Amino acid sequence: MRSFPGPALAIVDRMRAVAAAEPARAIAFQGSPGANSHRAASEARPALHPLPCFSFEDALDAVKDGRASQAIIPIENSQHGRVADIHFLLPESGLHIIGEYFMPIHHALMALGAHDEGRSFEAAYSHPQALGQSRHYLRKRGIVPLSHADTAGAAAYVAERGDHTIAAIAPALAAELYGLTIIEHNVEDSADNMTRFVVLAADPLDSAGLAGRPVMTTFIFEVKNIPAALYKALGGFATNGVNMTKLESYQQGTSFSATTFYADIMGAPGDPAVDRAMEECAFHSKELRILGSYEQARARG
Repeated sequence: MRSFPGPALAIVDRMRAVAAAEPARAIAFQGSPGANSHRAASEARPALHPLPCFSFEDALDAVKDGRASQAIIPIENSQHGRVADIHFLLPESGLHIIGEYFMPIHHALMALGAHDEGRSFEAAYSHPQALGQSRHYLRKRGIVPLSHADTAGAAAYVAERGDHTIAAIAPALAAELYGLTIIEHNVEDSADNMTRFVVLAADPLDSAGLAGRPVMTTFIFEVKNIPAALYKALGGFATNGVNMTKLESYQQGTSFSATTFYADIMGAPGDPAVDRAMEECAFHSKELRILGSYEQARARG
């Protein structure tokens, strides 16, 4: 926790103390106070106390260790795709997805000194996702993108450095928290920039409580290393009329002999069509594991 930049530490300590007093009402997020995940935690779970954590692993561990009842993690962005490492971390965590949240993302360019949109900067620090979402803006202005652990942490780092030639790309709140000046608002390359977050907890939701609601189920499966393995694993979803809204592949280990897939479907176990499709997928897979069933935060299709 002491890895946060100096200007963020006092705020982190205050937020940690509040969360520690009521861990059952705490929600962990990755990043410094003022990060997009901080905003997502406050909007998605306004009754809970946001608990800042330095890394995604720290946020997940906070739930496993009982320091928070939930964690909120960004999983994909409409511009820049999936968030790195999340597909590995979620299955390893042993936690369950209990909700999702979609949040429009707006970035600001901020720095020390006076407001002047004509100012030039040698570099801008931010999380790789934010840099990717603003890459055309940065390239056009000749600003070198430099990675930082999170967006608001980058703002705190710029404030700590005291260097007027560097800037940060972060939510506007970060400028207020760390004494920076917003040079320009909305520097993201796309006006409809959106990030999907998932909410995790130690226990899955009771399927009975989801009855009658539009539900998503997230799961992972590893195909067998045989011809047409993926075709066979997915066939049951087509024949049973189960809509798959997301399918992404990734490799585990160093053998490169088989592929693991991360998938979202509409529906949940208990629905006969879903049960048949999942049974067929499991039959043609080496492993299948459900990460959670939860209510849709946004209609699909």
